[in-house]
Amino acid sequence: MKNIIFILTIIISGFATAQTTDELFTKANTFYKEGKYQEAIDIYNQIEANKEVSSELYYNLGNAYYKLNKVAPTVYNYEKALKLNPLNTDAKNNLIFANRLTLDSIEELPKSLLQQFNKNYLQKLTYNEWAIVCVFLSFLAAILFLVFYFAETPNRKRLFFVFSSLSFLLLIATIAITYNQFNLKKNTVEAIIFSEEVEVKNAPTENSNDVFTIHEGTKVFVLDTVDNWKKIKLADGKIGWTIDENLKIITTF
Repeated sequence: MKNIIFILTIIISGFATAQTTDELFTKANTFYKEGKYQEAIDIYNQIEANKEVSSELYYNLGNAYYKLNKVAPTVYNYEKALKLNPLNTDAKNNLIFANRLTLDSIEELPKSLLQQFNKNYLQKLTYNEWAIVCVFLSFLAAILFLVFYFAETPNRKRLFFVFSSLSFLLLIATIAITYNQFNLKKNTVEAIIFSEEVEVKNAPTENSNDVFTIHEGTKVFVLDTVDNWKKIKLADGKIGWTIDENLKIITTF
């Protein structure tokens, strides 16, 4: 009886939390439609603090910051929306407009055909979604193998043997893609510059030489950390050091 009451309590509290989140989201959207963008941002941030995050939440946050002409938070939240859902076309399109507000025009280094294929196609799904594809293919391959094993006629055996073999090959390829996407996500740390202007140095010390200047809203890749310094890399290959407070790492709960 105690276990039943405990389970019911969890279900009811979960339902209440979902209701509260939906109510807050609706309230924030109403503020946004009324042009009360800061009020909307405050409520969206409250939802995020409750760890009820979604691609739509960060997309709406990006829209609200865009209306207030806050470049860095706009880019930052659109990027977070795409982290959770790479297929969010609205966030992707709005990010293009947001990047036009930044002062830095950085050209990406040329990518190989494999890198282009990975970015344009494989990264359309997260590694968790690729893992789901792996599970589906494993079941499919197992079922096809069983049908092959129990098939009575030679023609049916050959047919299902071919299909089961193809499924196993696709499964192996998908596992490799999933592993690669997981490592890529794990080893790639992205951040957005939040300071208005940053002099990037050639070493993690205050008296080191300045090597280049970047501005708020610019996306960088974090390569290393030394004390309160971050080693960053731009899309064009430039590398340097800046202090933690100048940037904000793109993370989701």
